[in-house]
Parts: sequence; structure tokens; C-alpha cells
Amino acid sequence: MVMKILVLCTGNSARSILGEALFNTLGAGEIEAFSAGSKPVGKPNPYALQLLASKGIETSGFRSKSWDEFTGEGAPAIDIVVTVCGNAAGETCPIWSGSPVTVHWGYPDPAGVDGSEEEILAAFQSVYDGLSANIEAFLKLDHASLSAAELKAAMLDIHAQNSGE
Repeated sequence: MVMKILVLCTGNSARSILGEALFNTLGAGEIEAFSAGSKPVGKPNPYALQLLASKGIETSGFRSKSWDEFTGEGAPAIDIVVTVCGNAAGETCPIWSGSPVTVHWGYPDPAGVDGSEEEILAAFQSVYDGLSANIEAFLKLDHASLSAAELKAAMLDIHAQNSGE
């Protein structure tokens, strides 16, 4: 069974797009990931797309979308919801189809970095590296043997270890 993961942020332009791409790429065949935002900005951040393309990840299918697409009739049943920004973690989320495990893997917003192009790219790379480490560790878990509570605890522990929290 393919696990369905929804990565949430406020604008759905940077961190959640990177998360969606990494879950789908690293978990190919095991995971189907989506991303969305509570207040989508309307388009993916060009630096996020540039970084993904530099890693050989196809970027043409990414779009900034509302989390409303993942509620109600016809929405995919989500197994795990991962918030990647503090705003989305603190907002009242919609009711998701099924009873997904929800975890917070917070990262600073690289789209909010003011600086040189080099500094902005470094901020995006930092989020990419953090998410990549988390997802690689997540993929090593024996998901089938874990209860929802155990899976949530393991995912929180993964982020704490990789982020130094």
C-alpha cells in the first residue's frame, strides 16, 4: 500500500513544495506526497524550483494550492500530515479524510530571506538538506509495525535529532 503524505505550510511555495518533491523522489513507489497551504501564494517560489531542477527533479507539475483540495469528497485519504512552518502548525487545520498522523517538522522560511542570491540559495539548500535527512530516516522506519502514536513519536524524534531541537 502506498502511503499518502500531505506537506503543509502557509504559502505552499517553498518548504512544502520541497517536502512534496523529496517525499516523492526518495520514497518512490512507497509514498505519494502532496503539498498545500492555508493561504497559498499562487505559484511555487522560483528558488525552490531552481534548487529542485539542479537536483534532477522534474518541476513542471508543482503548483501552489489550498489545503481545501485535500478535504471533502474525492480527496485522497491522507496517512500523514507534516507541517513545515510554524504558522501552519498553529492554525486550525481542516478535517482530513481518514485519521492521519500529524507532525511538525519546522524550518525557517527561505522565501523570507533578504540578502544576496547566494544567501537566498543557501537558505533553500539548508531546508532541502534538513528535509532530505528527515525523509531518509523516515523511510528506514518499519511503518507497518508502528502504531499511529509510535509513528508520530518516531517522526518527531527524527526531526529533533536532525535539527538539533
